[in-house]
Amino acid sequence: MMDYMLVVTPMEANLKKLHDSAISSDLVDLTMYQQLIGSQLYLVNTKSYIFYAVNALSQHMVELRQVHWVISKHVLRYLRGIIGYGMRYTSNNEVKLEGFRDSNWARSVVDKKSTYGCCFSLGSTMVFWFSKKHTSVELSTTEEEYIAACAASKEAVWLPKLAVEWS
Repeated sequence: MMDYMLVVTPMEANLKKLHDSAISSDLVDLTMYQQLIGSQLYLVNTKSYIFYAVNALSQHMVELRQVHWVISKHVLRYLRGIIGYGMRYTSNNEVKLEGFRDSNWARSVVDKKSTYGCCFSLGSTMVFWFSKKHTSVELSTTEEEYIAACAASKEAVWLPKLAVEWS
């Protein structure tokens, strides 16, 4: 078995490097890349912490460059390093719906759009999460935070109603 250099993050923090390098690097075979990204999208169901990296890489399906291929393999090296990690779910009497949301202002180097997301847990189990890129460019962090809070609030109202229907 080959010994691969392991990495501690699923993707480099500086996506500008991804965009700038893509301009000058060579085109590569699209079929292999699509298969690799498809496999990683399948893994997102159980390893949600690679979602951002896989989402960013899947946006480069048209003019695939060597740099995208290298970074998609970076995700695999990360997964290889954390293969023994797991999540521990504990049992307790208090079942409470908790939600968290986060956003980043104008983070995309390509179009300056923001990304926001939220997740909800019931007890110690994650029951719902999403991430979305804004459809417009916000002029301030306040506007961007307001949009993210509204989206998370809509889900927070909807989830308890869904839970009542399940019971």
